[in-house]
Amino acid sequence: MALLQSCRFLAAPRRAAAARASSWWSHVEMGPPDPILGVTEAFKRDTNSKKMNLGVGAYRDDNGKPYVLSCVRKAEAMIASKKMDKEYLPIGGLADFTRASAELALGENSEAFKSGRYVTVQGISGTGSLRIGANFLQRFFKSSRDVYLPKPSWGNHTPIFRDAGLQLQAYRYYDPKTCSLDFAGAMDDISKIPEKSIILLHACAHNPTGVDPRQEQWKEMAATVKKRNLLVYFDMAYQGFASGDINRDAWAVRHFIEQGINIVLSQSYAKNMGLYGERAGAFTVICSDAEEAKRVESQLKILIRPMYSNPPLNGARIASIILNTPELRKEWLVEVKGMADRIIGMRTQLVSNLKKEGSSHNWQHITDQIGMFCFTGLKPEQVERLIKEFSIYMTKDGRISMAGVTSGNVGYLAHAIHQVTK
Repeated sequence: MALLQSCRFLAAPRRAAAARASSWWSHVEMGPPDPILGVTEAFKRDTNSKKMNLGVGAYRDDNGKPYVLSCVRKAEAMIASKKMDKEYLPIGGLADFTRASAELALGENSEAFKSGRYVTVQGISGTGSLRIGANFLQRFFKSSRDVYLPKPSWGNHTPIFRDAGLQLQAYRYYDPKTCSLDFAGAMDDISKIPEKSIILLHACAHNPTGVDPRQEQWKEMAATVKKRNLLVYFDMAYQGFASGDINRDAWAVRHFIEQGINIVLSQSYAKNMGLYGERAGAFTVICSDAEEAKRVESQLKILIRPMYSNPPLNGARIASIILNTPELRKEWLVEVKGMADRIIGMRTQLVSNLKKEGSSHNWQHITDQIGMFCFTGLKPEQVERLIKEFSIYMTKDGRISMAGVTSGNVGYLAHAIHQVTK
């Protein structure tokens, strides 16, 4: 009996190994963890009452709590009171939403908007909209497979374009020595990009650096892009949330179009309306005329149909009601400015508190940068100390989400940064 049990014991690992060998997925390796998700998981395990999570890109109020805009609550109440159905949307999305999205981005007086030489389809927030655009370029942009991203860029840009079958290239953008825009480097690189390539630009609140070109620099960039005959892909995830002014934040997009550059554009309503989980976004193509726009629209629908058939309904309804109802739109503009102003205020308070701590470093880049994120200039070993000694969590590159900074913890953050940088 003992021998029989021993044989069974020895046979069990062999059976397990055989099962693994015969599995369809035995060759699949464990993927690396998402860096931001890892930060959040470590934060949750920490028992320090003063702990801070500066990794997640979602707005928080001054109490550190998720914030639902009042205009969103009112739009939801309007939807509920009308007892609206839950039918499928058309492939291209909710028409009132896509038209309002185009008007928001291009401006109501835009020639491209008024003449109808554009097409806008609803996407699954910013990421989904970017992927629609990437797939469209892969199928129909025959001049080049190369997409030039700024160094650095949003981490998801690379897999979005790579997985769509495009080739990733880069141009200089951020200077870590000055924590600011390397404009000379950017212009030098852009001037050498092969003609008819694709270049991606962050319309405002560059993620992850928070560093944006000034309007005069945008003008120079547009002139060079036009000279090189590059296809411009704008990613605009923060309109209104960056400066608090929807027109200022869309300035670059509108200027490029005014210069005769027919761009493509992705939009997101995650940040500026707080519709993170609703996944509301849009993808727009500026065309040469209305007839071309119709043809492009037909092919976008053909692309979207096998991807997800049609987009989600609720977020588009909420955003559409806000954008198309004058009193709610007015309230939204006040609220989005309030969010932007709180972020800007936290930047100022952080620098002020660093000075109070006695820091001799120049922290001006913190207030010069804009939007949700700040590239602090902290080194990986300093970030490691902030995590271990102060329970302040962020990504290793020193990027912090300013949304996680409040009037209640900004002093603690300044103290901790000073301790690891002095």
